[in-house]
Amino acid sequence: MTVTLAIANQKGGVGKSATAVSLGSALAKDGRRTLLVDLDPQGNATSAIGSSKELPLSVHGILIREESAAAAVTQTSVPDLWLLPSSLEMASAELELVPLMGRELRLRAALAGLQGFDVILVDCPPSLGLLTLNALVAADHVIVPVQCEYLALEGLAQLVSTIDAVRARLNPPLSIISILLTMEDRRNRLSMQVADEVTSHFPELVAHTRIPRSVRLAEAPSHGKPIDVYDPTSRASAAYAAFAHEIESRLAGRRRVATGVAS
Repeated sequence: MTVTLAIANQKGGVGKSATAVSLGSALAKDGRRTLLVDLDPQGNATSAIGSSKELPLSVHGILIREESAAAAVTQTSVPDLWLLPSSLEMASAELELVPLMGRELRLRAALAGLQGFDVILVDCPPSLGLLTLNALVAADHVIVPVQCEYLALEGLAQLVSTIDAVRARLNPPLSIISILLTMEDRRNRLSMQVADEVTSHFPELVAHTRIPRSVRLAEAPSHGKPIDVYDPTSRASAAYAAFAHEIESRLAGRRRVATGVAS
């Protein structure tokens, strides 16, 4: 069965797109047929994987005009990794969704028609608007990247409340599967204090893997390559490979629990 993971945090600059692209590539290299959905109007994930934001079919068309998601999916340069790209039209998508019937259900309906993927990763915009709501309704689980810097917890409680509301009203199975600490600098005392604070608030959710602050990771999008292609020997590449394994382990654990409850 396909599992859909939304990568969400309404705070910008926390590494959502880097996580979506890097995790997607790492999962693909583990043999998981992975689809990356770029729901962010900025289209950073689309650019970072080396694709164009001017393709004739994009996520905008499937949300607003109910075009075929399967027709909009494009192969990336990474084997077993596909992309449902963002486009320049996405700048107005939030407003265009407002008057539409079933506006919060459109992404779920579009993705339900896709077959052949093990994992779908949805890169969300830095907001809690209709686009992020579509991702949360379509997702099985949420990954929350949190930057290891001051005010890291700001907005996290609001995101958790939003996820609880979506679970109660629109998507009962939805859950946070992991909080991923990003941009960690072990030489910086504040960075370590923030990591400890987040872990103390969410001990069961914070991933064991932490993503280090990395110049190579910051450079990779400008070359249109995920970090494990741009610099496979970097610490960031190793960290995302480890996080992919951790996510696979957590998903397997959730499936075992669900099977046990069902039986």
